[in-house]
Amino acid sequence: MPIPLPTGRKPTSVKIHVSTNAGVDITWADGHASHFDFPYLRDQCPCATCNDERAKKDSLAEASPAFAASPALPMFKPKARATAATQVGNYAIQISFSDGHSTGIYSYDHLRSICPCAECSPAPTTKL
Repeated sequence: MPIPLPTGRKPTSVKIHVSTNAGVDITWADGHASHFDFPYLRDQCPCATCNDERAKKDSLAEASPAFAASPALPMFKPKARATAATQVGNYAIQISFSDGHSTGIYSYDHLRSICPCAECSPAPTTKL
């Protein structure tokens, strides 16, 4: 049985703009509003495969700080676009992306925890 979300972390409105590729807009029960671009959501995918890839990248960066400081130039990849989205019960959404990835289920609790707005995101730190 799923654990109920805290009241403020429940969405009162969820709009997924697949056809315009404008992203996802959520208004939360506590009045906070979040906007998520699809490329950001693709990068934050919570599926096991993506979590493993992020963990490998982090461990490689820890093992070789020089690698983290000057990584090889990334290959060009187009920005992820949503091709479809479905609601999963009353607790999540699942998005299919233009790169063929569709296994991530974005719980509302997860979405609230990764809200990219200035109010939710920690202030960026500068490295010297």
